[in-house]
Amino acid sequence: MNTQLVKSNKIDLFGCSISKQRTLPFVENGISAGFPSPADDFLDINIDLNKHLIKNPSSTFYGRVKGNSMIDAGIHNGDLLIIDKSIEPKNNKIAVCFIDGEFTVKRIQIEKEVVWLVAENKDYSPIKVTKDNDFVIWGTVINVIKYL
Repeated sequence: MNTQLVKSNKIDLFGCSISKQRTLPFVENGISAGFPSPADDFLDINIDLNKHLIKNPSSTFYGRVKGNSMIDAGIHNGDLLIIDKSIEPKNNKIAVCFIDGEFTVKRIQIEKEVVWLVAENKDYSPIKVTKDNDFVIWGTVINVIKYL
């Protein structure tokens, strides 16, 4: 069971548990996006999505996106983010940040000693992080799960 840690206007954060194994049928040789191929021969292989998507369970969390500031990065309202707090924040990575009392998901741009939080939607301006901001890069986004 996942427990809700934070509820905010921009993202809801949940703890992650991989204590139970959940395996699903897996087509190991890939699924054709062109002409159909017989896949039934490969359905005897299983995959555990918890083990596949989560490398560091004790530092991994889920977050449900609220809003559309990251749509050009393929992150939409309602998508589920997998966030790893143990990964070192790097330039151009997408991260969940805590700034002035709010959580937000943005692309990190680091220029010398200046950090920018950049939306992936032209309707949003970049946010320059200054020493006056209460700011923490809370975790790096490692996967996005979405309904189509």
